[in-house]
Amino acid sequence: MKHYSKADKFFTEEGKKRIEETIHDVESRTIGEVAVMVVNGSDQYIEAEAMGGVLIGSLLSLIVTISYFHSSIWPYIPLSFLFFFPCRFIFKKVPILKTTFIGIKRKEDAVRLRAVRAFYEKGLYKTKKNTGVLFFLSLLERKVWVLADKGIYEKIEQETLNKFARIVSEGIKDGRACDALCEAIKEAGDLLSRYFPVTPDDVDELADEVMTDESE
Repeated sequence: MKHYSKADKFFTEEGKKRIEETIHDVESRTIGEVAVMVVNGSDQYIEAEAMGGVLIGSLLSLIVTISYFHSSIWPYIPLSFLFFFPCRFIFKKVPILKTTFIGIKRKEDAVRLRAVRAFYEKGLYKTKKNTGVLFFLSLLERKVWVLADKGIYEKIEQETLNKFARIVSEGIKDGRACDALCEAIKEAGDLLSRYFPVTPDDVDELADEVMTDESE
């Protein structure tokens, strides 16, 4: 039986179809290639698991020591070590708990690097005129990154791409992720069609469906 991740279920089947149709419409007017990818998270954040295990394990050890050992320091240390492993396991299995121990810059760097990795893994750099654009959504960090190939950067600055990312981010916060993503793709498509209009020999080089962790 196939396992469906949170990323796979983020958009409904109807929503995925709308996104695919929007991408198809945009690509009918430009040689640019647009892709969308949704992942559960951009990093395992092992250090956050360890910090959570240490903090919660130490707290539980303190409670047990005070309650059953009359605040003696000697049981506290081995109990902290003992509680660390199950507590860390819980943080590993429930990723949302890690976010408390992950700094803003750490999240941003992780999402950016994961987006770059996806850009190359999915072959967006192979387009004929280097005009691939990736809308990358990372759910754990609640961040969106829009990444483009070098052909795009000759005409469009990263700040413009960041504006598209903000449109999607705000839409997710408002509970209208699909609408916001389609809106951002359309706006990006308007720019792409202006700078990279479709040519008679243009072919669809990338699939239009929403990619997820399951498609890796």
